[in-house]
Amino acid sequence: MKGIGGKLYLLVLLLVIVLPFIVVAGVSIGASKTIAFPPSEFSGRWYHMLFSEPEWLKAMGLSLLIALTAAIIAVSLALVVNYTLWRLNTRFTRLTFALGLGPFMLPPIILALGASLFWAEVGWYGRIEATIISHGIFLVTLPLVIVARGFASLTDDVVEAATIMGATQWKLFTTIVLPLITPYLLTGFVLVAILSFNEYLIANMISGFIVETLPIKIFNNVRYGYSPVVASASMFFVTITVTALLLVARSTDLLALLGAPKDS
Repeated sequence: MKGIGGKLYLLVLLLVIVLPFIVVAGVSIGASKTIAFPPSEFSGRWYHMLFSEPEWLKAMGLSLLIALTAAIIAVSLALVVNYTLWRLNTRFTRLTFALGLGPFMLPPIILALGASLFWAEVGWYGRIEATIISHGIFLVTLPLVIVARGFASLTDDVVEAATIMGATQWKLFTTIVLPLITPYLLTGFVLVAILSFNEYLIANMISGFIVETLPIKIFNNVRYGYSPVVASASMFFVTITVTALLLVARSTDLLALLGAPKDS
């Protein structure tokens, strides 16, 4: 997009995206107990509250635990499905891969409602394990697609050479396949962890307010009595997300792994 019109459009788009973050950041460092921007006085009291009060620390800890464990489950499922599809390519494996795309095709409320009814029948409603498993399954689509790109990049020549040299299937997987697809696994892991860390609807409908993750804690705070600590928690979300993406971008070609075309 070139010309003055294109640059103006990008500038407006950038302002629309960035301005809300500036307002939230300003509220998070303001001394006022109400939403006030720009802040008349500056204070770190809301960040101190966020990182000192047991309720907020517990919510952050639960969110991190759920996010990391769910990411492990999602990436493990994506790896197994893609490896089986790569080696066998049967109708069953193709069907399994297609089912893995389902969660992103359905409205989240439908998934959350179905999971809520299922865990209630099983007797696990309100348990952290239910939230972890649900996030791991419902967010599997991203790593499934990303890891599939990794397996698509594997050439037959490398596999045939390893087989001719006498490599077993396990040796082939550990010494050739796994190192080559590790960037894709890492990217899928980080994206699932970010989405799980920020997810509210599924966690709320599966656990109610029994397992109070950070998004649920923020919602409760806004609903039952607003405090600027919510702005601090929101900036914590942003910091975690940006830091994770930057770390992945440094170790992998993030945009290319996500499907963006390379510059010629």
